[in-house]
Amino acid sequence: MTRRSLILLSGLGSAALLLAAFGFQHIGGLAPCAMCLWQRWPHAAAIAIAAVGAAVPAAAIAVLGGLSMVANAGIALFHTGVERDWWEGPQSCTGAAGQDLGAMSASDLLATDTGPRIVLCDEVTWEMLGLSMASWNGLASVALAMIWFAAAMRRRTAG
Repeated sequence: MTRRSLILLSGLGSAALLLAAFGFQHIGGLAPCAMCLWQRWPHAAAIAIAAVGAAVPAAAIAVLGGLSMVANAGIALFHTGVERDWWEGPQSCTGAAGQDLGAMSASDLLATDTGPRIVLCDEVTWEMLGLSMASWNGLASVALAMIWFAAAMRRRTAG
């Protein structure tokens, strides 16, 4: 495959993963946690980088795309560790999620039909074959990084 083809393949891979995330959210009803949202940004960046790389298939562009997926794999690994209790996550999306329960009235605390639904980062809401969405995203990001870096190593004459 040419460098341009590999760049486009990588960008399409990120687009597919981002569309799947939106599908799980809007069709499947699985609201994302804060760390899930963090993992969407490198895919959005990779899509933009792929658009530039389609026009200018330079090795440096491919390296940038690969680095975005390495960053995403790192976020996904961190999120997986939080889900599996290997380490603590940010206070804003784990445990009490930063809510001041002492400031709430008894009726607010007991109400089941009011207030925002908080999605905690340390709870797995969906998994397949024992791996969470964060874990699957991490594996996919590593695979996409490998494709990006393969594109970077292609000779300029190859596309």
